Amino acid sequence: MSEVWQRVLLARHPKRPHALDYISALMTDFQELHGDRAFGEDAAIVCGMGMFEGQPLMVVGQQKGRDTKQKLLRNFGMPKPEGYRKAMRVMNLAAKFGRPILTLLDTPGAYPGIDAEERGQAQAIAWNLREMCRLGVPIVVVVIGEGGSGGALALGVGNRVYMLENSIYSVISPESCAAIIYRDSAKAEQAANALKLTAPDLLRLNLIDAIIPEPPGGAHENHSQAAELLRTALRMALTELKNLTPAELVEQRYQKFRKMGSFFEENPT
Repeated sequence: MSEVWQRVLLARHPKRPHALDYISALMTDFQELHGDRAFGEDAAIVCGMGMFEGQPLMVVGQQKGRDTKQKLLRNFGMPKPEGYRKAMRVMNLAAKFGRPILTLLDTPGAYPGIDAEERGQAQAIAWNLREMCRLGVPIVVVVIGEGGSGGALALGVGNRVYMLENSIYSVISPESCAAIIYRDSAKAEQAANALKLTAPDLLRLNLIDAIIPEPPGGAHENHSQAAELLRTALRMALTELKNLTPAELVEQRYQKFRKMGSFFEENPT
């Protein structure tokens, strides 16, 4: 088994800490907010406000279930349009009151069902991408498990983008990639090696800012230690960003994402 595939399995480990686990460990006085004010509630995305080391913070996290009942409630961590619209509503609220935003990415992808498509899944994701670029508050993004395609990227436009050591972030799942490229989903491990989806790969490609280490064996081995390692990275990021003006935050975010995928430089002459 390749090292890449081992990381894929660790990112999907059933006992790996989820968004609510990190929220409960990192924040005090957390108050969850519900609904998109248009259609309904989506339990696959958890939003709310609370205090992080005495500082107000808005959190948006993708939440997977632990047992069968929770998995069905959370739709296996696959958000629908109302989830993304709820997230954007909460992030706009954070911008209005000048609160930093933390997003926790952990989804195999946005829900592809016909009901989600009928309610504007693609539009909801595109809207989030545009609006997150414009928010004049610090945004810290952390991939805590699976970062699946546009379903994760819709909450992933930040001034700082981090990945936990054994998380993955890719344009498509290894199984789907293998089914398309090799016509055989059983070749998922081969596809994973080609996708460059691990944290070290993405750091080399300058798609993320840093890797947050995990406890020995993976985050599932010690939830509290994993949360403390995330706490250290979050504290450092917020300290670095707090003195930037809203215009500087927007410009820094724009320049960061504008450079992604650019491998050529124009001749200045």
